Amino acid sequence: MNILYCGDANMKPGLLISILSLRKQVHEPLNIYILTAFMQSDSRRFQPLTAQTAAELAGLVKQTNPANRVTRIDVTALVAANPPTANRNTIFTPCCMLRLYADQVPALPDKLLYLDTDVICRLNCQPFYHQDSHDLELVGVLDHYGRWFFHQSWKHFDYLNSGVLLLNLKEIRRTGLFARSRELCRTKEMFMPDQSAINRLVRHKRLVPRRYNEQRRLKGNTVFQHFTTSFRLFPWLHTLTVKPWQVDAVHDKLKLHEYDDLLADYQQLIVTL
Repeated sequence: MNILYCGDANMKPGLLISILSLRKQVHEPLNIYILTAFMQSDSRRFQPLTAQTAAELAGLVKQTNPANRVTRIDVTALVAANPPTANRNTIFTPCCMLRLYADQVPALPDKLLYLDTDVICRLNCQPFYHQDSHDLELVGVLDHYGRWFFHQSWKHFDYLNSGVLLLNLKEIRRTGLFARSRELCRTKEMFMPDQSAINRLVRHKRLVPRRYNEQRRLKGNTVFQHFTTSFRLFPWLHTLTVKPWQVDAVHDKLKLHEYDDLLADYQQLIVTL
């Protein structure tokens, strides 16, 4: 199973938890690819995930299966050659856009499961990964809130959340989806720029049930839980953002103890990673 993560050095806590969850649920070799880069905006600098961290993660996954591996790929040069200029200073880290360079990396395989680092694999995801997607660019789940506001077609819900995507890089290279998305991010400022670009430009996609990217509340059949920002009504209307590595908040604010074993392992390992 080929997995793709993207980000800078700050993704280490989420990356560790997400990989621990895959190691627990997936019973076939894991080929984990990490795209990272140096990026900067007018006010912030983002350093790449270190080779040492990637090597330590590789050692961790090999404890479960010697065939598991972690490959770190620095795409700083690709980003510098074609930066997302119009979206460097958005409220979202520009490192989210690194996945849009995946088609330019020859080392990446044709089929990839892309995961945000705030996604936990709760059940075996092999059936999702092994579905036939040869004629598609990607497979994903509707965005919980965005489906109401960001329609591409007003006849039906069609706006995908990009936190869990089954990618067909061969088809993406053929259609130029990521190349066109990079150009849009370079020239047009957008809200959630990479997700907006993908939704606007994708031609061949499949929508699957929300259990493959549960963005709201955990359910019995949830395969991937995505810890996104949500709206809460009580005691007043407000947003709530809790990430898996914020262990106390997961317990106290979300009242969630589903992943206590994973989070206990995380808290032991993160101090040495």
